[in-house]
Amino acid sequence: MFENILVPTDGSDCAQAAVGYAADLATRYDSRVHALCVADSRTLENLPQYDQITKEREEVAERACNDLSESGVAVEQAVRTGVPYETILRYATEQDIDLIVMGTHGRTGVQRYLLGSVTEKVVRLSDVPVLTAKSEGDGEVTCPYTEILVPTDGSEGAEAAVDPAVDIAHTYNARLHTLSIIDTMAMGVDVRSGAILEALEESARSAVKTVEEQAAQASVSAVETEIEHGSPYRGIRSYVEEHDIDLVVMGTHGRSGIERYLLGSVAEKTVRTSPVPVMTVRQPE
Repeated sequence: MFENILVPTDGSDCAQAAVGYAADLATRYDSRVHALCVADSRTLENLPQYDQITKEREEVAERACNDLSESGVAVEQAVRTGVPYETILRYATEQDIDLIVMGTHGRTGVQRYLLGSVTEKVVRLSDVPVLTAKSEGDGEVTCPYTEILVPTDGSEGAEAAVDPAVDIAHTYNARLHTLSIIDTMAMGVDVRSGAILEALEESARSAVKTVEEQAAQASVSAVETEIEHGSPYRGIRSYVEEHDIDLVVMGTHGRSGIERYLLGSVAEKTVRTSPVPVMTVRQPE
């Protein structure tokens, strides 16, 4: 599923953690990993030390490649100049990238782009899955994965994440958790209205059953399903903590239908605050 993996790096601790996650996936999938460092053209245009900064970018990419090579994976080094998020997305298209692995924030300063804002734009616009991870200092490294969560509301956007989640669970021989949270308050539904609540619960049961069936077809035998009521974002976060989840895999938009944006604010908040890596998957056009 992931033959070519892209790791954009700026040399920060957060980006370095992403290198580790990419290496682990590449080892499992026998993938080639591309280490890309982007020199932001918007800050370089009028700087006298252009050559020096470009050389620093090359050194950053080279360090990432060395770390990846030590893991025994095939690597490719690249340095580009441009607007970071645009350059990352363009590189992903040109090199047939199957997965982008990024840190959720990076170094700040005049000569270093803000990896956080870059990551957010890549997550929103990428046609391929994006795995985001915090630095090791912000949380424990959770790979290899043993407990994987795929939240679902039964929408096409949410279901786009099921195949990758099932595939990773199979590859890592991990337990797959599927969670559907009924957000009755946000929908303006009186929970005392039995018929409406019953319909929502039936929809939730159908959503988790779909995941369970796909997991069975892929020979993923360890599957746990859960239906809860409350705030989806808070429910996902609580589930992650209570069940020692290592990886969350979720669609980038759902019932709201806001094209190319996240699953409401749920996925966005999950990406920003999750203590474990989050893989976002956008529904194909």
